[in-house]
Amino acid sequence: MDAAAIGEGRRRWQARYEAARKREAGARDWSRSTLSGDLVEPVYGPPEGSTVPGFERIGWPGEYPFTRGLYPTGYRGRTWTIRQFAGFGNAEQTNERYKMILGNGGGGLSVAFDMPTLMGHDSDDPRSLGEVGHCGVAIDSAADMEILFKDIPLGDVTTSMTISGPAVPVFCMYLVAAERQGVDPAGLNGTLQTDIFKEYIAQKEWLFAPEPHLRLIGDLMEHCAARIPAYKPLSVSGYHIREAGSTAAQELAYTLADGFGYVELGLSRGLDVNTFAPGLSFFFDAHVDFFEEIAKFRAARRIWARWMRDVYGATSEKAQWLRFHTQTAGVSLTAQQPYNNVVRTAVEALAAVLGGTNSLHTNALDETLALPSEQAAEIALRTQQVLMEETGVANVADPLGGSWYVEALTDRIEADAEKIFDKIKELGTCAVPSGEHPIGPVTSGILRGIEDGWFTGEIAEASFRYQQTLEKGDKRIVGVNCHTGSVTGDLEILRVSHEVEREQVRVLAARKAARDNAAVRRALGAMTEAARNGARGGAASGHNMIEPMLDAVRAEATLGEICGVLREEWGSYTEPARF
Repeated sequence: MDAAAIGEGRRRWQARYEAARKREAGARDWSRSTLSGDLVEPVYGPPEGSTVPGFERIGWPGEYPFTRGLYPTGYRGRTWTIRQFAGFGNAEQTNERYKMILGNGGGGLSVAFDMPTLMGHDSDDPRSLGEVGHCGVAIDSAADMEILFKDIPLGDVTTSMTISGPAVPVFCMYLVAAERQGVDPAGLNGTLQTDIFKEYIAQKEWLFAPEPHLRLIGDLMEHCAARIPAYKPLSVSGYHIREAGSTAAQELAYTLADGFGYVELGLSRGLDVNTFAPGLSFFFDAHVDFFEEIAKFRAARRIWARWMRDVYGATSEKAQWLRFHTQTAGVSLTAQQPYNNVVRTAVEALAAVLGGTNSLHTNALDETLALPSEQAAEIALRTQQVLMEETGVANVADPLGGSWYVEALTDRIEADAEKIFDKIKELGTCAVPSGEHPIGPVTSGILRGIEDGWFTGEIAEASFRYQQTLEKGDKRIVGVNCHTGSVTGDLEILRVSHEVEREQVRVLAARKAARDNAAVRRALGAMTEAARNGARGGAASGHNMIEPMLDAVRAEATLGEICGVLREEWGSYTEPARF
């Protein structure tokens, strides 16, 4: 890029920065300085009059291709949201943890559900025995959701819910809880994961075959676009893909490909890409390779913006934005010398911030052993607050932009991801799955890759290669295969009492006995009828599933009952064997 174009870009950025600062005049001091008192600029770039080949791929914050961030002000105008992931035991216990997080400066909530809830089972289901409340909070009905957010006004706080298989009925319970608080659901803001593709690829928590899941997701996209415009009904997750053993490039490519698949789903429903695409968000892992992670986040924004503009025709900036939440890497934590995990988490959190994350969860030091204790959760929260308040990392947008190393890594990861996209599209040309969904080329490739076990095989191979480096000693992990001497004693860890399960089952039985069971049967019947009629679903067919599901939730139908009738109608799914 020549000097004139670079200078014009800087002037555009300056005008947008000043406009943002005027909108919030008086709200805060926009100047920033080093600890020694030297003022720093909001962004740095090539010196005046410089010619920088390829600078259009780097650009300026708040400008396509958004490599350097979505906003011209960086974190000066809007810091990342501190969104700590929490959930354990019953709804009442988790409600107390949420109040602790919010009271100590957390900016948003993120709900962890227990395994029965993630699989669409009630707490009294025989398959739930011994699992209730142990890896997250147990939610059986809208009544539990009410307790979960008791004294937390849902109209005033953004909430993320990490659940995919039964995401739609759980979201309906959230909407009903908001109604019972007197909050208009149209004003809700937050994120629902709903990413079923990554379940087949990595996490393995699905209810049905892909097609009916995609139908429910399409129905949810339509409902939110029409009635809850600020809410993000899809958070496309690379976190679980990386935790399963993928490389950084695989995490990036599989996640963005999944996102492209959901864009194709929205387009197949006749939705305007400029309207529904801003409702898509992303969820990435921040692993311990510091510079690679920063480059991954920067490449993600650039790839998404280019594909949204050039492939899917998005013309608005917000439809081209890749907004993402980050969680520090669970797989980097070690049971040996667990206090080392505080350091790992801090480094990973710093990489997420320097990569421009929009919200962040920091893992607790004891999460490799159990759910976080209250003290460990506080340390994790304080880790973010130290970064935000003390280090100066929020003073300058994309402070590593222009680094030869970071830019080379960004370009390399982008190129690796594009090769993977080509492979996924090639898979899609081999065979198109049957069904009535009009699907796009990326969606077709994802479905074929799921059915053939291609994604699973690729991640397994990457994980195997990494394990070999550990066993050979080429990869060193402090406290595990080097520097193993320690004076650290055993940690006090959080243990969820089995009494939680017994009480949850007792309360569930009492609720079932007290409700109008005839009304529940009628509501479930209407929901089944909507599921049966109109294979594609959607508003145009008159068989969008959201309203009948809301009616079932209002009647206090349980999660297991709702998912059960859908399983009866749509069947279950067994993953193909791959060796």
